Amino acid sequence: MQDIRKALYVGSRSDGTLIERPMSPHLQVYRYRLSMVLSISNRITGVIATGGAALGVFWLGAAAKGPKAFETARKVTGNPLGQLVLLGWLGSVVYHTVGGIRHLIWDAGHRYDKEELNKDGPVAVKVTAGVSAVLGIALLCVAGRRRHARAKAAKVS
Repeated sequence: MQDIRKALYVGSRSDGTLIERPMSPHLQVYRYRLSMVLSISNRITGVIATGGAALGVFWLGAAAKGPKAFETARKVTGNPLGQLVLLGWLGSVVYHTVGGIRHLIWDAGHRYDKEELNKDGPVAVKVTAGVSAVLGIALLCVAGRRRHARAKAAKVS
């Protein structure tokens, strides 16, 4: 069965002849490009970063509330799932920051040619991966050393 609805409107060419034009392009029309995916990802990571900031406020609130509440927050952030969520938050904040820097450069009127955009996309992905990996490993090492120091102190007492 054929869909009888039309997503077209009647427009006119510059010579005055009538033509049917699409009302809005659909995703099937576009060819996916890295710049398109990165733009959508920048928006998604902005939402994730905001949600992670709410988790940060929860953690700070638990620290302010007292040792019992803070220990609960540490249990949540200390288990593997909690650490995975924190690493995802870290990656999204780093990517959103890199995307923000790209947009700042574009707003200044630089690197806006098609060739430059296509070159900058993979660079943004690599920078995000590198910075996220370095920060994630550093944070996991610090957490491991603190856990080791707490275990050592517990043995002594």
